[in-house]
Amino acid sequence: MSTRTSTYPLRLPVSIKAEAEKLAASEGTSLNQFVATAVAEKVAALRTLSYFADRRNRANWAAFDELMTRAGGEPPRFGDELPRK
Repeated sequence: MSTRTSTYPLRLPVSIKAEAEKLAASEGTSLNQFVATAVAEKVAALRTLSYFADRRNRANWAAFDELMTRAGGEPPRFGDELPRK
């Protein structure tokens, strides 16, 4: 499977570029791969944030409150107890 790429001229402050080069070298990768991975991580983080914000906005908070305050249930199974402080 081939990944299509495109070029983008990127301007970085000298100090940031130097640090990125050091980190890329310490990871055994190129500066280009380091920057591409960093951008991919940021995209994933923002999409995840958006996903959970959307889920939160669709939540039925009345049903949640009812569920959390209901009586009954079973005690935790052995090994599932909360640690005592």
